[in-house]
Amino acid sequence: MGVMLMAGRFLSTGKFHIVNQWLKNSHEWFLPGSCVLCGRAGHSGRDLCAACTSELPYLKTACLGCAIPLSQSGPQAGICGQCQQQPHSFDSAWAAFDYQSPVDHLIQSLKFNGKLYSARLLGELMAERVVVAELDLPELLLPVPLHASRLRQRGFNQALELARPLARKFGLPLKPGLCCRLRPTLAQTGLDARARRRNLKGVFEVAAMPGVNHVAIVDDVMTTGSTAEMLAKALKRAGVARVDVWVCARAALRGRA
Repeated sequence: MGVMLMAGRFLSTGKFHIVNQWLKNSHEWFLPGSCVLCGRAGHSGRDLCAACTSELPYLKTACLGCAIPLSQSGPQAGICGQCQQQPHSFDSAWAAFDYQSPVDHLIQSLKFNGKLYSARLLGELMAERVVVAELDLPELLLPVPLHASRLRQRGFNQALELARPLARKFGLPLKPGLCCRLRPTLAQTGLDARARRRNLKGVFEVAAMPGVNHVAIVDDVMTTGSTAEMLAKALKRAGVARVDVWVCARAALRGRA
């Protein structure tokens, strides 16, 4: 009888929903066992077959400052004109993919449908591209935080889930608790560059990080760079000397900042 009462209280508090969501997310993390794009069996435990892997929209030539795709060829693409005129608070930006099919669908399935296996797959692919790009490794990884209300609604932080495979691959500390969003913000989708900056102004608070000189921000998509810009400013105020941005995919929006 006591167990029944405890169960009733547990259910009445709404905690059952949280546990159920956690179980659902855990289940999604370990599935599927076949290619998420064509359905064929994956290779070496990956959820993507070799044929689909070879057709992904890898971003090979991009601005070193903001990761916007550039037309010139060669491994050293240089800095785009806008970054030369208006340098960012972050020191560099890198993206594994162009925000095109099928990567855009994988990211959307992660964020809006809770397909956590997409985070595992994309994070592992990002780690491989970090090696190919020979990026300097930071002292720690900082996933872009969600506000507590958005986190409760979604049940997970997609930036954190993408960062987990990167942290494992390179043995880097993953410190999501060092930064928080002070208030909920409007969804960035549909906002122009100026509105995105206003939406995020003063929203990030970063704990003091004595002795930490190099941090990499991790996020799913970079569009105007406003989120990375505001978080980099907060990190610089906290004493970080170098801030890089690692994103899964780079999208382009006219009038970016």
